[in-house]
Amino acid sequence: MIKDRLHNVLDSLTPGCRLVAVSKYHPAEAILACYEEGQRVFGESHEQEIRRKHEILPKDIEWHFIGHLQTNKVKYIAPYIDMVEACDSAKLLREIEKQAAKNNRVIKVLLELHIAQEASKYGFSIEDCRQFLADGEWRSMEHVQICGLMMMASNTNDEAQIRAEFNTAAEFFDEVKNDYFADDENFSERSWGMSSDFKIAMQCRSTMVRIGTYIFGERQY
Repeated sequence: MIKDRLHNVLDSLTPGCRLVAVSKYHPAEAILACYEEGQRVFGESHEQEIRRKHEILPKDIEWHFIGHLQTNKVKYIAPYIDMVEACDSAKLLREIEKQAAKNNRVIKVLLELHIAQEASKYGFSIEDCRQFLADGEWRSMEHVQICGLMMMASNTNDEAQIRAEFNTAAEFFDEVKNDYFADDENFSERSWGMSSDFKIAMQCRSTMVRIGTYIFGERQY
């Protein structure tokens, strides 16, 4: 049952790490089953699907947009999204700022890193992220709050490679925290780890793991 698998995950979380239950492609009833067990943070990656669920589900749910977000979709989720976990460009951050301002809101974001050795994944390279932060345009944005970093490890069975990628992200987090956010307690999130690798991620200082398949089963497209 969903609730049993949810509690299996929750019971395995290390102190300081919380669960983003990835509910994309799963019905509202499955989300409610988790909600009734106390889960409040859910991750979605399609604008129309999350909008439909937001309309019918309890309003104290914290919605995270976890997939690649197109700039032309930001306006639809800006009224209610709590966090955009995968901000992968300066252009996207500008659009989130613009649409959040229109809604008189502050939207939390994580900067997505592309560390995995797969061209299909999105995100800043570490060097591009350094340059983006150094350029400083983000400092003048009043309606976005950069809260940390997010990444996905390579899709591989090589645990040493996965661990190395997570550790690279953790070390870069320390660099960015020290150089730009030392006095900002909101810059604290390290979002890495999914159903297949979240236990390794927690050993590599993850503060948020994104787990869907283990809890909800295979996606219902």
